[in-house]
Amino acid sequence: MLLVDKPYVSDLLINTIRKNKWPVVGTDIAREMAPELEDLFMSDEEAVAAYEKNPMMYVNSENTISWINKHLAHTKLPDQVNTFKNKGLFRDMLGELYPEFRYMKIDYEQLKDFNPDNFGFPLIIKPAVGFFSMGIYVVENKQEWDKAIKDLQEELKQVSGTYPDEVMNGQQFLLEQLIPGDEYAVDVYFDADSKPVILNIYEHIFTNAKDVNDRAYFTSVKVIDNTHDIFEEKLEFIGKKTGVKLFPMHIEFRITPEEEAIPIESNPLRFAGWCMTDMSKYSWRINPYEYFFKQQKPDWLSIFKGRTGRQFNAIIADIPRDIALEEIDYVDYKKFEKDFSNLLRIHKTNYRQYPVFAFAFSETRAADEEEVDHFLHSDLTEYIVMK
Repeated sequence: MLLVDKPYVSDLLINTIRKNKWPVVGTDIAREMAPELEDLFMSDEEAVAAYEKNPMMYVNSENTISWINKHLAHTKLPDQVNTFKNKGLFRDMLGELYPEFRYMKIDYEQLKDFNPDNFGFPLIIKPAVGFFSMGIYVVENKQEWDKAIKDLQEELKQVSGTYPDEVMNGQQFLLEQLIPGDEYAVDVYFDADSKPVILNIYEHIFTNAKDVNDRAYFTSVKVIDNTHDIFEEKLEFIGKKTGVKLFPMHIEFRITPEEEAIPIESNPLRFAGWCMTDMSKYSWRINPYEYFFKQQKPDWLSIFKGRTGRQFNAIIADIPRDIALEEIDYVDYKKFEKDFSNLLRIHKTNYRQYPVFAFAFSETRAADEEEVDHFLHSDLTEYIVMK
């Protein structure tokens, strides 16, 4: 069964649900977000009984965690979700695999009086429970620490009330040693034997070493071929350690210069957020929702045929933090779309409510970096018309 919630339900997900007639928990928000699924909605009581009979669930948003905590408290699921959603508990779980990794949990109220020299630089500050790169800062010295704490206070004010506490919570933070290297996002599910099945891997690219924004990602035959087995090995440990079964997950890694793959964070019961999961469809012709519920495994050698040398990109058109959403007159989507050489799909979003105006999927040649670099380095104000 599925739980759907804000901020976004993609048309691929809705169409796949309808095609397969999968049951969906009929919460008030689900009825608001996906009214076309009316005949598939079930009551809370029916949903609990369905999960007890077949403990297989997919959520499109972590806003649904509160429903899980309330209605499935008698199962293992809330604790399993918390292990992966809470970055502190996630690090604790990985301790056996990375015994020398430095991190510490700290309450928000303690940050302003904390001496970062006691932890050591460089470090990264992140909410123990967070989303969408909010509240994350890379810090290399005391001066940057002081600025980060000040900026963090302002950011928490701005996002207050945007997401439930189960999704974004500014009460506890994590200090971690900075992990150098290339960053990747992995959509994976654990099967009935707790073994991982990888459905997509995409590289997360940045403007510089201190950038933490979710702006640009890409996947290619080379990306998956070079990293699949490395990530699978770490995911096998996670599956054995936690015992999760029939469990989807979005997990991010960095591969260090020493070729060590270290998880950064994970998001339970779903693949990538908003509509990013659909990148599997546009790049590899994999419907990730069907692969999970039908427990299918990709035949990568067949999938790769005809795709060597091609790169599939995802651009998240986020709005600069200093722009008040209510002051936006409109977004010039025509201009935005024209700047792609081969736009595969665009999902326009509610920029009046959330600080992002689109998710765009495109294709380029693997050697052609100019187009993605343009979107990576732009503040995107060229597409935003103010009142």
